[in-house]
Parts: sequence; C-alpha cells; structure tokens
Amino acid sequence: MKKELLSPAGNFDALKMAVIHGADAVYVGGKKFGARAFATNFSDEEMLEAIFYCHLHGVKLYVTVNTMIYESELESVLAYISFLYQNHVDAIIMADLGLMKLCHDMFPDLEIHASTQAHTHNIEQIKLFEKLGVKRVVLARELSLKEINLFPKSMEYEVFIHGALCISYSGQCLFSSLLLDRSGNRGSCAQICRLPFSLCKNGAEIKTNGNYLLSTKDLNTSTIFSQLLSSNITSFKIEGRMKSPAYVGYITQMYRSLMNEFDEKKSCFVTNKMVQSAAVLFHRGFTEGKIDCKSDQDFMNQSTSNHQGILIGEVLSISNQKIKILLQQDLHQEDGIRFLEEEKGMIVNFLYNEKDLLISNAKRGEIVFVDNKIHLTKKCKVMKTMDSILEKEILNQKESKIPLQMRANITLNGIFLWIFDGEKSITLSKDIVTIAKNCPITESKVKAQLTKLGNTPFYVQSIEIQLEDHLFLSIKDLNDFRREAIDLFIKKRVERKEITFGRERRETPAFDSKVEVYATVRKESQLKKLLSFHISGIYVEDLKLYQKYQNKNVIYRTNRVQHHIKKENVSSILAGETGSFISYDCEKSTDYFFNIANHAASDLLIKNHAKRICLSPEMKEEELRRLLEFYPQGNPFEIILYGRLEVMVLNHCILKMNVNQEQKCQVCKRKDQYTLKDRNGAMYPMIMDSFHHTHIFYHSIKNDISKLNLYYQLGIRKFRLEFLDETDEEIEQIINSVLCSLQV
Repeated sequence: MKKELLSPAGNFDALKMAVIHGADAVYVGGKKFGARAFATNFSDEEMLEAIFYCHLHGVKLYVTVNTMIYESELESVLAYISFLYQNHVDAIIMADLGLMKLCHDMFPDLEIHASTQAHTHNIEQIKLFEKLGVKRVVLARELSLKEINLFPKSMEYEVFIHGALCISYSGQCLFSSLLLDRSGNRGSCAQICRLPFSLCKNGAEIKTNGNYLLSTKDLNTSTIFSQLLSSNITSFKIEGRMKSPAYVGYITQMYRSLMNEFDEKKSCFVTNKMVQSAAVLFHRGFTEGKIDCKSDQDFMNQSTSNHQGILIGEVLSISNQKIKILLQQDLHQEDGIRFLEEEKGMIVNFLYNEKDLLISNAKRGEIVFVDNKIHLTKKCKVMKTMDSILEKEILNQKESKIPLQMRANITLNGIFLWIFDGEKSITLSKDIVTIAKNCPITESKVKAQLTKLGNTPFYVQSIEIQLEDHLFLSIKDLNDFRREAIDLFIKKRVERKEITFGRERRETPAFDSKVEVYATVRKESQLKKLLSFHISGIYVEDLKLYQKYQNKNVIYRTNRVQHHIKKENVSSILAGETGSFISYDCEKSTDYFFNIANHAASDLLIKNHAKRICLSPEMKEEELRRLLEFYPQGNPFEIILYGRLEVMVLNHCILKMNVNQEQKCQVCKRKDQYTLKDRNGAMYPMIMDSFHHTHIFYHSIKNDISKLNLYYQLGIRKFRLEFLDETDEEIEQIINSVLCSLQV
C-alpha cells in the first residue's frame, strides 16, 4: 500500500504550502465542527476552492468534523457533510460515533476516518469502527510502534509524526471545558496543560524539575522515520492547523524528502540542517514520543511551554541602548530572537557591527549589537525563534508543474488530441482543418502552440504529432482548441465518482421509568457504607474489590485506557471505552468518557445492548431537553449529580519524574496524597491506576443535587454519584440528600 504524507492547513496559504512542498493529502477544517476552532479555517466558498486546488494538483483533501455533536447541531452537521460529499471531498475525519453511523447510512461510499478524538488504542475499537464503515483510524499518540504493528491490516492507520502533543489521551480531556468553559471536545481547548503547576504532597508543595508539569515536548520522528515507513502505518500526519504557512511548508518538505529517499534506498536520514530548520520554525524541545517507547523525561518539557528556537549566541554586555552578542550561528536582519533567562523576545529590525554600522547579516563567531528595545537587564543565552531567510525560501517556492503526454493527429477531417497525465486522459477532436492555399501549417508550429500552457499547472513532457501535408489550421483556432482541451482535462482531474444518498428509518426504543441511583467508589470502606443504603448499583475499578462483593449489586468499572483488553469474568460492567463495551457480552453500560450528546450516538449504543448511557457532563440543559425529545417512551440516560470529574488521563507518571526517579517507580504504591496546584491555588487530586496511568480530577466538586427534580421532570431516571475521598459521614449525608429529593 502506498504511504501517504498528510499535512495540516488552517488557511489557504498553508494549504498551498503543503501542496507545493509535497503533501499527498491535506486536512482542513470548516468554520464549525472541527477540533481547531481558533484556526482561520475555511468558509464554504474557500472549501470549494481548496477542493478544486488539491484535486487539480493530484492531492487529496480531508475535512475535520471531529467535535462532540450536540443534538441541536445534528441536522446542520449532516447538511454540511452533504455539501462536502457532493463536492467530492476525499474523506471526513469524525469523532462522534453516532455521526459515523448516520453518515455511513446516508452516504455509503463516503470515506470516513475516525479522529484521534475517538480515543482509538486497542484492537476491539478497530473492529467496532470496521462495522461502522470506517476506512481509517487516527491512532492515539500514546501507542508504540510495536503495538501498532500488531493491529489487523484490514484497517488503514494514520499516525502523528510531527508537531504538538496532547498530554491527555485525546478526546478524554475536560480540563479546559470545566475550568474556562472552552471545550477541547468541541474544538476550543485553552491548552491548560501549557500553564505552570506546582506538585503537592499531602497538601504541601514539594520541589519539582520545573513548573510546567503537564507540558509535553513537540513530536519529531524524523530520526526514526525509516522504522515508521517500514511499518503498517498508512498515513503519516503532521500536526499544525494553527501553525504558519512557512512551518507547514518546511515540515512537509522535510518528511517528503525522507519518504523519497526511503523509496529509493529503503532508508532515510535526517540531517542536522533539517533538525535546526524545523527547530527554529517551532518546537518546545523535540521527542520521538511514545511511538518509540521513550521515558517520561524524554517526553516532557517541564521548564517551559514556549517555542524554544535554536541557540545562536550569548549576551556579552548590556546598556540602555544596545545589547552586545557573540554569535554561535548566523543572524540576519528581521530574524526573531529571544533572551532565555528573562523570557523576552524581539524582531531584529536593526543589526549593527562592532563599528556601529548597520548590517544585513552576521556570521558565526562575529560580535553584533541589537537595540535594547525590550529593556533587557541580565546576561543570558540568545535563541533564534524565527529565521527570515528560511521563511522567505519556503514561501517563495513555486508550484511544481504537472507533466503531460500529448498525441495529436491532424488530417483534413479535423484535429484529434489525446492528453494523459499518467492516470487520467481525455480526447478531443474538432473540424477546424482546411486545405492550405498558401502557407500550410507546420509540425513545429503545431507543437509550439499545443505546448504553450502558460499559467496552467501543466507542462508538456512529450508530444507526438502526425500531420498530413498541405493543411491549414489558423493559430487562433489552434489556441482555442488547446484551451478547450486543457479545460476539459482539468475537469477530468478534479472529477469524482457519482454520489448516493440514504437514511435509515429510526425506531423509537422504550425503557422503564424506575428511578435508579448509582455511585462510584474508590475504597472498600466507601463501598460498605453504600451497601447499607441498598442503592441500584455501585461502580468499582478494583477487580479484587468487585470479586469480593460481586453478589451485592456491585458493577465492575473498566479503565478508560486499555491498550490490551483482558476480559474479566464479571456479570456487569460500566465500560470506560468503546473496546470494552464491544468485547464484553455481559450486562453493560457506558461511562461519561464516551462523550455522548446526541440521539444517533445513543441509539448506536442501545442497539449494542447498553443498559445505561452516562451523558457527557458538558451537555447543557437545553441540549438535554432536545435529546430527550427522541425518547418519549423513556430513556437509558444517566446523569452525574455529584462528584469530582476526571479532567485528564495521562500515559505517564508525573510523580516518577519529580518524586522518585528510580528505574522502578514505587511512589504510586504509597499512601501519600498528591495534587497539582494551579496559579490560583486550586488543587487537582491525582490517582495512579493499576496500569500506571495518571488520572487528574477537577479542583471542585460538581453538585447538581438541587437540580434532581428538574432532571426528573425532564424524564431522567438514572442518577450517579462520584465519590473520590469522601468520608463515611459525607457519603451518608449526600446519599440522604439524594434520596430525600427523590422522596423514596
């Protein structure tokens, strides 16, 4: 299978850079429903232009519709996908399970890619997506290459190879949503992970190796790219819809050259110049990520979350007017620089030599001066954060022309022309030829006019001409004929297959109206306390705890991260991710990590025998009302009334990096309580699970018990309480409050 290089584009300039520098495909977002709401993105008119431009140049275009979809948006998002489908977008990248199902029913030949927001990290999930008609999955960035190579070859796999990383498993983060009402699942992430945090042990701050405890380095797999090219990965994805056109162009060019080199030699090597150029465009430190199973230390940059650039010199002295710098790398006027210790940056508008003369550039080893317009006070290292020459070179790169083969046959019956680009061809004929009276047309003249392609994206690589003697063909007619042929060929290059529509009729399911109360516990003492109240069910994550009390209405809550699912012998589960939900054949329900917010997604789970569906905690009351209209005969929905919500799940251990850096970490087995503290003093509890994942909880407790009667009037009959570190007395008080509100 041909390997694909997939580049990002947040605007049309970036899209052109991706195409010009060698992308096989580009992914973009519209003005709505994409996971990068703060990119410029594409209006409908710009999307049509993007589709035409990409297809003309033989490049595929994928569109992200990968947010959690609310009920009120479902029809408009389907209309948008219909618009994209009718205009021959090559694939839609989705995260919402219900939207995938609807689109597969409505547009059977639409290519669907499961977004990284779909949290795909095990084989069982891949099997589910196959049933939903998904052709490709964008895998979780926490997977190793060894794990990826074990996945079935019936599915295409897309993997991030370069760019920013999420610290939480994608699609599993509520941090930005809860803290600032900017949902990462809705494309508005505020990147809380890039802010400073303190680490606390039993409430007291402890020393750490930097303040940016959740900030990752940027992914760069160029040094191990040969291994990736030899794997069963189909598409190599560059992150960066918020990045500049120059960044998109260069990173695309870098990996394109590595792919071309690999095709020729079955190996590829990144040069120091490539790494330096990539670093000056943007990076927070580079890591090969989890794909190469590197340590947590290699993965994180706890010292800063800013763009680092590259080291170019050191400050020798400072005055109120000038900063004196000894260069270790070349520096040009209009470059961007940053002074490391004071974290101050500037554009070098004026550059001076030691004679105080203005210069346009300086070489390594020279001493230069720049204006002290940022009021620098401390000597420090100097980083280059923007290379003006490099950016100009990237942005000034011209489009490569597409080679064509032509064959022309000119007789008294007319002119016949065949055009071929290696894949597609057209033929055109016209009766515009007569007997020559004075000056017959010559083969050289025919060739000159047919190969005059001007501003088109083509050039004639080869042409064959068969010309009978004594024929006349006017230059105007020949030029008009060529233009008509090229227009016809352009239409041929951008055309796609015919479209079909359909929509499955929906049957309204029915559910009983019995009131049920469920609770999650973390400790055996909490479980014992809850058993005395005879509530409907108690969720436990500890398998041994479940086995000890499984005959007493206890439900096994599966972890929301399971790279390898081991089906336990249990009678009922609360599934934390789609793989467990599909693979278990016992009574099953779904957790709030599924991000369910519309009837299509819930219908899919119901058809797969979900007894309860915990709705997304991001759902607002008006959206809940709209959703419940689709379930007039009762519903399976569970609402969280009380508890600390999980804001993140991490595939690395903050404690091992900062508390115990031994080869084998034992700190998680101790009884100390660790929390993260933000700049405002808010404390976020952490729990390490048996898989050594870090679960981070919100600083405050959600308490909607006062809304219980409202939810009841709307039709909700299943309510959940999430207990983390509550005492027996607190649990008793909360349970009594709920039962009293229900008047049972």
